[in-house]
Amino acid sequence: MGYETFIAKRYLTARRKQAFISVITFISVIGIAIGVAALIIALALITGFQSDVQDKILGATSHLMVSDITDDGLADYEALADKIRALPGVKSVSPVALAMVLVKGPGKTGYGMLKGLDLDLEKTQSAWLQTLDSGELPKAGGRDGVLLGRDLALSIGAGPGDAVTVVTASTRLGPLGATPKFKSFTVSGTFATGLYEFDSTTALVRLEAAQKFFAMTDRVSYLQVMIEDIFAAERFKETLKGALPPLVYVTTWMELNKSLFSALKLEKNIIFLTIILIVIVAALNIIATLILMVMEKTRDIGVLIALGAEPGNIRRIFFYQGAQIGLVGTALGTVLGLLWCLAANAFKLIKVPVDIYQISHVPFRITLLDLALIIGVSLTISFLSTLFPSYRASKVDPVTALKYE
Repeated sequence: MGYETFIAKRYLTARRKQAFISVITFISVIGIAIGVAALIIALALITGFQSDVQDKILGATSHLMVSDITDDGLADYEALADKIRALPGVKSVSPVALAMVLVKGPGKTGYGMLKGLDLDLEKTQSAWLQTLDSGELPKAGGRDGVLLGRDLALSIGAGPGDAVTVVTASTRLGPLGATPKFKSFTVSGTFATGLYEFDSTTALVRLEAAQKFFAMTDRVSYLQVMIEDIFAAERFKETLKGALPPLVYVTTWMELNKSLFSALKLEKNIIFLTIILIVIVAALNIIATLILMVMEKTRDIGVLIALGAEPGNIRRIFFYQGAQIGLVGTALGTVLGLLWCLAANAFKLIKVPVDIYQISHVPFRITLLDLALIIGVSLTISFLSTLFPSYRASKVDPVTALKYE
């Protein structure tokens, strides 16, 4: 340990006549700790919320949707699916038949979408289909079964074994003219993805049943494509556009939820910049502490210079002193912030309306990159705040300092 570090440590820990300086030092440490803890909590909240919503959205929807630009449905979709599967980076491709419907249950009537899927393939990729909320998947053959979202099932008062009537917007000609198409399904079970918007408006059937009901025997609404790197969706979209016919339209999961994730990103940046101001205010206390310390230790500085200390040695003493305040405050704030995040996750401290935010409680998730950024910014501000006081200390005139000693 160099004598500069030793002296800096003694100045911080030794009792002094000016108790006021000790109070300011304590306030500086606490201020930085609060700022760092607030930054960690705020960024963990935004990151956790974004990650949780993103996981649930991707668990219930596809990474890319390949559809027909004319909105008539994709014809010869099997050949198109084989062509997409041959591209590198593709995990799976499955056809989807989709239409908006009314679902009439024993209690009420709900509005949503009826989605026909290859349920056997979908089950291998979606955890929420592997562990259903109740019942089982619709079976191939026999009476057509339907799998309802948990919230949709609750709203219409239907459960496994109940019969529901599904009515489409399309019509068919009958003795009385054009009438809406409808079909009776048996509820085989309910599912819960955790995404309220999906669980409250979605009913799933087997692809063949949906194609028959929608009169789309040789067509599907779109192909859902799952890729290995979800964040490469935009690049993969360009690859698909070059390999597919001109009338085929490709949409990514990012485009479908662009407004949501843009808002979350903007909110995260604003919160980061706002709370940084707390750390800067705390850093001003470091400046005040060191300036008062220089005034109190003018005699000591004069003695050190008279004994041969260089201005650089004096600067380092007060730099190390301010740096220790920053290090202790940052370390304390990091511990407090991480402990709060752990407690909040363990006890689900912050509840939110599920129908608005898609989740029942706010998860806290801090990434190593965010943590490193917070610590780095806090230490940088703390270190910069020592430059002016340490410079002032190095300019003390030893003759003036020791004139009356």
